[in-house]
Amino acid sequence: MKAIQVSQTGGPEVLQLVDLPVPQPKPNEAVIKIAACGVNFIDTYQREGRYKVPLPFVLGQEAAGTVSSVGSDVTSAKPGDHVAWTGILGTYAEYAAVPADRLVSIPQGVTDQQAAAALLQGMTAHYLIHDTFPLRRGQTALIHAAAGGVGALLVQMAHNIGTRVIATVSTEEKAKLARHAGADEVILYSHADFETETKRLTNNKGVDVVYDGVGKTTFEKGLNVLRPRGYMVLFGGASGPVPPFDLIQLSTKGSLFVTRPTLFHYMATTEELRARSSAVFQMMEDSKLELRIAHVYKLADAQQAHRDLEARKTTGKLLLLP
Repeated sequence: MKAIQVSQTGGPEVLQLVDLPVPQPKPNEAVIKIAACGVNFIDTYQREGRYKVPLPFVLGQEAAGTVSSVGSDVTSAKPGDHVAWTGILGTYAEYAAVPADRLVSIPQGVTDQQAAAALLQGMTAHYLIHDTFPLRRGQTALIHAAAGGVGALLVQMAHNIGTRVIATVSTEEKAKLARHAGADEVILYSHADFETETKRLTNNKGVDVVYDGVGKTTFEKGLNVLRPRGYMVLFGGASGPVPPFDLIQLSTKGSLFVTRPTLFHYMATTEELRARSSAVFQMMEDSKLELRIAHVYKLADAQQAHRDLEARKTTGKLLLLP
């Protein structure tokens, strides 16, 4: 089978198309013929070595496809089932072996491409909105990169709850996308200082929560726009990691909270995984969650997909098709 392997960490050029044996299932696993796999920022962190993975490895951890074979102990999946999964390394490939208890069924109204596009980012937005800081009607949230993959889903989910959404984006085109997703106010950070604008929009009261997937360039000012006892939810670092900072700042800025969550801990059990994925798929079926698949690449073009993602040229989900 064809797969994208990383033998040394570095830039997109380390992504190499190789031939590997089709995996055979262990007793608790299913082997899936992959129809589509998602490209995510965590893939770039692993590729460059920011997140350590033993070398060599097949990149990617989100995909959808059809079960081709199952191990002897598997009862929850059978050949022919349409399934999706995330959090298991090795999806930039034509086939993958996955523990059966980490698979979720794809409803009839959702395609393989939609499932691969929605699972990681959709469940990320879901846990951030419903668990990390459970948003309520009447609160105010600042959402960075609001036209991006997770950002646009966060805006939609927050809007559906009745939260006031202040969004930041880099271009007027992305501002239109953020407004379409349900943002109440949009700040073009390339034209205005988001700290100054957010304070103006909240009459200097601050926001209840900041959802920050950008990191280095937004974190410090994000702390400055929180209300007393507000929450900084730092879930990514698209601009780079946040430098170390003195925790006394949390006291002086208003007894703030900071969390650095990850999806893995919010889908730790099979029950939670399947409940969260079902909630996301139901939102899609009910037309309460609109996906934007920005670009579809051939598996062999993984390098270009990473370049486009890191250049922040995209306004939605990127997929690889084996």
